[in-house]
Amino acid sequence: MSRLSRAADWLPGRVRTVSGPTEHVVVVGAGLAGLSTAMRLAGAGRRVTVLEREDVPGGRAGLVTSTTPEGEYRFDTGPTVLTMPDLIADCFDALGEEMTDFLDLDPVDPLYRGHYADGSSLDVSADVGVTAANIAALCGQGEAEGYLRFVDHVSDLYRYELRDFIDRNIDTPLDLLTPNLLRLVKARGFSKLAPEVARFLKDDRTQKMFSFQAMYAGLSPYDALALYAVIAYMDSVAGVFFPRGGMHALPRAMAEAAAKHGVEFSYGTEVVRVEHSGGRASAVHTADGRRIPADVVVLNADLPVAHRELLGRDSWNLRRLDYSPSCYLLLAGSSADYPDPVHHSIHFGQSWRGVFDELLSGRLMSDPSLLVSRPTASDPSLAPPGRHIYYVLFPTPHTGAPIDWQRIAPRYREHVLTTLAERGYPGFGDAIEVEHVTTPLDWERRGMAMGAPFAASHSFRQTGPFRPGNLWGENVVLTGSGTQPGVGVPMVLVSGRLAAERVTGRDRAYRSRAWR
Repeated sequence: MSRLSRAADWLPGRVRTVSGPTEHVVVVGAGLAGLSTAMRLAGAGRRVTVLEREDVPGGRAGLVTSTTPEGEYRFDTGPTVLTMPDLIADCFDALGEEMTDFLDLDPVDPLYRGHYADGSSLDVSADVGVTAANIAALCGQGEAEGYLRFVDHVSDLYRYELRDFIDRNIDTPLDLLTPNLLRLVKARGFSKLAPEVARFLKDDRTQKMFSFQAMYAGLSPYDALALYAVIAYMDSVAGVFFPRGGMHALPRAMAEAAAKHGVEFSYGTEVVRVEHSGGRASAVHTADGRRIPADVVVLNADLPVAHRELLGRDSWNLRRLDYSPSCYLLLAGSSADYPDPVHHSIHFGQSWRGVFDELLSGRLMSDPSLLVSRPTASDPSLAPPGRHIYYVLFPTPHTGAPIDWQRIAPRYREHVLTTLAERGYPGFGDAIEVEHVTTPLDWERRGMAMGAPFAASHSFRQTGPFRPGNLWGENVVLTGSGTQPGVGVPMVLVSGRLAAERVTGRDRAYRSRAWR
């Protein structure tokens, strides 16, 4: 490549791409980002091979099954909240397919039920009018009117952000110089989230409900930028959905469509290194001794793992990353039923700012806020007849904190069960028939740096163009939550599209359904 063409790659508006041939692309990892990349590359006429160490697709959106005398439990091991289905549909569009031919999505209503320390509760619906009425009943008409102004505000933020700052490869800060940057500044997108939410919502219960999403970005609402209120738009305004068959139905559907269009999948195949010289990759090597040649390699592993273990390279950039808090996850197959079930319940403790101070300083929550999801409220087929699945998530510090999870895990389980009993789930522990526990140490053993399933946090210096890039050397592309644009199912689906553009170049005809 000439020096002139390399310089041209850095011109504003131009997307840097891999160099050399691109006919055969090897994708390492069948997570949602890897699948998104594979579908788009297959649609663009590339020969694509996907290598996945597990026996099923999905990556963090995995599946665990347990069989009992009563029948089978099917547990999703990763994300439970699915938003922005138009971004999923875009993946199928790339293959000329309709998402609905492969995947059935049902709306979740209410999206969330918030339970508060004073005994009150609030249902949030994708119907803004219904949520406003619920807020008026709980907090008064003035608060409901503030909520409606907040919805208008986050809807504006979403429009300003998606096209220019999320759904786009950003190579230099000059790429940010668009009219929408000025609009974001005027909309106070670079102020702090908690004070910005408080401009519209005065009751601490609604403030919690519409700022807890900062945790998805790995930050306290008091530290996160206000532009991350866009996450509240993605679920609380655009809606939450659940695939029939569980969240794992999503990667299964994506893999099925990709295979139909020629993508070759090799499951149970662990890649141990990328063969490269002078910044150019030529093959990947597997744990069973195979060498698989490639024109381009796409890595869907966690970013530090991709660099250190697969590429054999480290950098100060990665060493200085700050990571999101982790979580303790209890998946329980249970005979317990509780009245008035909803799919997602958030139980807020009395403490709020203090919870984040504890998590981010490496301490366990003294007054927990937690998530309880009950997938069988939407799809009873995931459990035996008369049984239920509970997905219980307690935020915790990541493994950089001085907590010996090998020693305290049994004791922490008892703390979780006691807290659940206090928060409206009496007898929870006694009703468990099967369970699967994941601690921060377990997340780390699964290849997630610092045991953080939400990857590197979205602090200002790890946001947008300052987040680790998705192009390495001449022909290695990275995708997933650790790189641009970031964490969450919508973001990793977009990450797959951005990775594909590093191979094919910008598709100037592309216009995501999500911002039509």
